[in-house]
Amino acid sequence: MPHVEHRDYEKLARALDPFGVARSLADVQKAWMDHPLDLLSTLARFSGDVVAMQMHMWKRALGMPDRDVAPPRSDDLRFADPEWSTNPFWDSIKQIYLTVTRDMVDMVYEVPDLSDKQRRRAAFWAKALFNAIAPTNFFWTNPVAMHKFVESRGQTLGRGLEQFIEDVRAGDLRMVDPEPFHVGQNLATTPGAVVFRNRLLEVIQYKPVCPQVHEVPVVLVAPWINKYYILDLGPKKSLVRYLLEQGFTVFVTSWRNPPADMADVRFEDYLTDGVDAIVDTAKSICGVRSVHAVGYCLGGTMLSIYMAWLNRRYPNPDEVPIRSWTLLASLQDFSQPGEVEVFLDEDSVSELTRMMTRRGYLDGREMELAFRMLRSNSLIWHYVVHKYLYGETPPPLDVLFWNTDGTRMPAAMHGYYLRELYINNSLVETDALTIAGEPIDLNRITQPLYAVSAEDDHIAPWRSTFRVANLVSSPVRYVLSSSGHILGIINPPVRPPKRVYWAGPARRGDDPGSWKASGAQLPGSWWPDWVTWLAPQRGPMVTPPPLGNDQCPVMGEAPGRYVLEQ
Repeated sequence: MPHVEHRDYEKLARALDPFGVARSLADVQKAWMDHPLDLLSTLARFSGDVVAMQMHMWKRALGMPDRDVAPPRSDDLRFADPEWSTNPFWDSIKQIYLTVTRDMVDMVYEVPDLSDKQRRRAAFWAKALFNAIAPTNFFWTNPVAMHKFVESRGQTLGRGLEQFIEDVRAGDLRMVDPEPFHVGQNLATTPGAVVFRNRLLEVIQYKPVCPQVHEVPVVLVAPWINKYYILDLGPKKSLVRYLLEQGFTVFVTSWRNPPADMADVRFEDYLTDGVDAIVDTAKSICGVRSVHAVGYCLGGTMLSIYMAWLNRRYPNPDEVPIRSWTLLASLQDFSQPGEVEVFLDEDSVSELTRMMTRRGYLDGREMELAFRMLRSNSLIWHYVVHKYLYGETPPPLDVLFWNTDGTRMPAAMHGYYLRELYINNSLVETDALTIAGEPIDLNRITQPLYAVSAEDDHIAPWRSTFRVANLVSSPVRYVLSSSGHILGIINPPVRPPKRVYWAGPARRGDDPGSWKASGAQLPGSWWPDWVTWLAPQRGPMVTPPPLGNDQCPVMGEAPGRYVLEQ
């Protein structure tokens, strides 16, 4: 029998389980077995829940009212149908599932001798497992699915099977039918022109809608994990259009969807050939020395690095070509990046880097799946149930279509990003990173900052983004919007207001919870507050600049070519 090295087992384990799910849960099991007395005490406590659950089931069987032993969370819509509460049998199924889930997850959080990060990681995978085996996900344990089957005479499962086959052919559990959506026709429709193009991006300049505009333009740095048109979804949801209506000249990055032969594109290339390129383009066309820069998500992280890079290159702050800057749902301190950390330990990143090196990129669909797993009930199992068991067609939501229209990540760039920012958290360390020849120190940044986050953001948690006030020397106005990573940002003013926000100065040493508690909750969108904040830096009113110039000629109409690449 051939000899098998231990490292060969490790290599096989990484290939079969790149995110270390089994290892995380095994660590919990081992830790409990090493503390048998603590385990017995915990099991004794949980036995009380078993007794309470049995009493609850007897009372319900006898027609007596009783409080749930483990009530569903307010945001858990899986058991919202009255059948789950009014029918004693289905109520018992629900209570068994919720009680066991709660107790098992609690055991993970209470396990001794593991770090908080190890507990969070194991708890995430435990919850993901229990989400997958919820009774709502299976026909014979879902009363709603059975009722719909009877009422439709079997048509619901027939339609569900059709949708299942369509998804298998597409290689994806689709959250939305892509047919109604067309970029440039009913998405990304604001008129404009491509005025610059290189191997990484197109720069789009938008046609003015006001007879006079503010002298200083706005440059939007979109994340390159997704397409830029989240900033220009449609006339009623377009941040681009809103800025135009407020009298700004607007430029946006439309990033390339890189093929395999761009595997060697580096992280710093997105700064020099991307952010710096759009700033130079806007300055040239508008004839100004500085711009307002806005960065969303990963685009905001790069903008932070760019600001530190500029402040190193220009010792005189007045020479920096960014007059003020805005961060939208963007991390700088990655020490607590939220639930995404479960995918990002040393072993996982090493395995992912090897995979990207072989292929040349990280596929956008893999990135999308990882983010969907962070909210598996609402972004995976909801669609399994409603599409396949209920036979329902998902509504045509533009945000969901955009969410599935992902891009590839060049191997060199993405590997550097994951290791240096997520694993090493190097951005918060003075001069720990050297980008395009300049050591990066966020503390050098002095230009005014407007930082926006969302209360329910699970990708860039607001308590982590709040730490930017400790890292820069800028005066900071921090804004916290209700909702999540997308809808907290793409949040146009409407009547009546749909959301609320908190706003105020954030200073070094401020505690995020205390900051929120001491601030006033304001109704509506934060967009008007932002425009008011921009007022002192936007310059006089001038005649709108033309689309393009001799140095940056018009190369085609918006939305351009790169956004259409698949």
